[in-house]
Amino acid sequence: MTVSPFARALDTALDRSVVPGFSKIGYAVRRRLPTWPADPAIGALAGRHVAVTGATSGLGTATARQLSDLGAHVHLIVRNTDKAADIAAELRGASTTWKCDIGDLDSVRDCAARILADGPPLDGLVHNAGAMPPERAESPQGHELSMSIHVLGPVLLTELLRPAMKGRDARVVFVTSGGMYTQKLPVDDPDYTHGEYSGSTAYARSKRTQVELLPILTTRWARDGISVYAMHPGWAATPGVTDSLPAFDKVMGPVLRNVDTGADTTTWLIASQPRPRGGGLWMDRRERPTSFLPRTRPTSDERRRIWEWAAQAVDLTP
Repeated sequence: MTVSPFARALDTALDRSVVPGFSKIGYAVRRRLPTWPADPAIGALAGRHVAVTGATSGLGTATARQLSDLGAHVHLIVRNTDKAADIAAELRGASTTWKCDIGDLDSVRDCAARILADGPPLDGLVHNAGAMPPERAESPQGHELSMSIHVLGPVLLTELLRPAMKGRDARVVFVTSGGMYTQKLPVDDPDYTHGEYSGSTAYARSKRTQVELLPILTTRWARDGISVYAMHPGWAATPGVTDSLPAFDKVMGPVLRNVDTGADTTTWLIASQPRPRGGGLWMDRRERPTSFLPRTRPTSDERRRIWEWAAQAVDLTP
């Protein structure tokens, strides 16, 4: 057996075992394997403009910092502009802040209009903004909040910013979660109106939806030269994990990844050359399976139905 097949088999074994693979152990082992892709070149994003939602904490801040270190002009799309000012002051390069509540579709439309009017062309867009409401909450448009923040807002923002990314080899990254492996596509109840509500289940459902829309969004946005990816950061120690999943944070804390490790593959997808193949789910710089269990694997008809729901919710023609 040559080194490369052995390394790939070890990588896959880590992935299937979950605990070591999703933890900092998995990242540390994979980075030392000969199958690990090269880091982006110094200055790889010089002269490029990349937008990051949810950039004021956790993975979003780490992503903004890494992109800036590679030379990008980083556009911070945030709800709290005061926090963004603190982040911007720490970045090595130039940045611009745009106020936007990703869960509010009217706010998304307003933000996109301002970026198109006053901002430069974009070479990348990272959908990092996230939330895990402990109780069911709705967006101003009446959609379950997790689904609105993780699916509807990002889809609408990308769609509206297509003119700014057209013909620029732009890359769009959805920051998803390993929790989506536990859930199937909620085609019959995307707004979680039935049954007892669970914040973690709603979160995982919305992340499953992100991933399963990839084939459709890839086809839709490819006409403008835009590649789309989902990126699973592994288990990372973030303020969101600490606040929303305190028991998990307490038990798994010693092996959680730091935010820079969690953000690594997002930055790599945006900056690496040649362009990675779009349309898939990535973790630790390698494309991963989207389902491990048959019950969570949707049909093409189920993908079509969830896309029709999402498109209608944000007033797009599917």
